Amino acid sequence: MDGSSLKSAQLLEQMRLHMATDAGKELTKKVGLVYQLNIAPKKLGVDEEIFVVDLKKGEVTKGPYQGKPDATFSFTDNDFLGIASGKTNPQIAFIRGAIKIKGSISAAQKFTPDIFPKPAKL
Repeated sequence: MDGSSLKSAQLLEQMRLHMATDAGKELTKKVGLVYQLNIAPKKLGVDEEIFVVDLKKGEVTKGPYQGKPDATFSFTDNDFLGIASGKTNPQIAFIRGAIKIKGSISAAQKFTPDIFPKPAKL
């Protein structure tokens, strides 16, 4: 994702390329939800960059979702990377206040490290 200073942007670029593969297409059939990710460099809500992981169409884009996403997450760059890599438990991060979620909680619960391409190395 061009023009981003976030480490997360590299992972989201891998995810974008992954969507074109058979495994990525399988994911859209299995999950079928749209997630908006508001990722801040250091502090929640400050200088956020917005990405959309659309697991209905099978695409990852930069910028806000046109319409209503199934779930919107707000987190810092490092917290997002921790969750995406499986190093951070999303429920614990939520309880700690490291993630804010708007929208469907059942949709949010399907946002797990399993949806990211392996290996998700940066």
